[in-house]
Amino acid sequence: MPHDAESNDSLYQQGIRYFNDCEFFEAHEVWEELWTEYRGSLRRYYQGLIQAAVALHHFGNGNIRGAKKVYLSSLAYLQDFRPACQGLDLEAFLAQYERCFAEVLASTEEFPRIEIVPDLIPEIHLDPALIGAGET
Repeated sequence: MPHDAESNDSLYQQGIRYFNDCEFFEAHEVWEELWTEYRGSLRRYYQGLIQAAVALHHFGNGNIRGAKKVYLSSLAYLQDFRPACQGLDLEAFLAQYERCFAEVLASTEEFPRIEIVPDLIPEIHLDPALIGAGET
């Protein structure tokens, strides 16, 4: 049974808390629960967030090839919701996300040994003025 709007918001917020605590696997799990039940115009947005969390999880665990692949996929989902969606300034978030992955994207090695830089990990900060942005 699909979640109501309040449950959706609660799961969205819970995923953000996990994400900002660098608990990317947990953020992915919570957002996946939301995405599985959601049938509205934001479905691809949630999928993009899920994939961003998975990309960062892979990066943090040294799976650079997997991180790069999922990073690129996450961008494809999130691009359509620029400049903002559900309170998130996607322009700012995606700029941080790209800085975090810059070394990964620049690498031409088949199995690069790159470590995530904690200070470059993006965070999600919602702007109340942007709540509702991205919905059609």
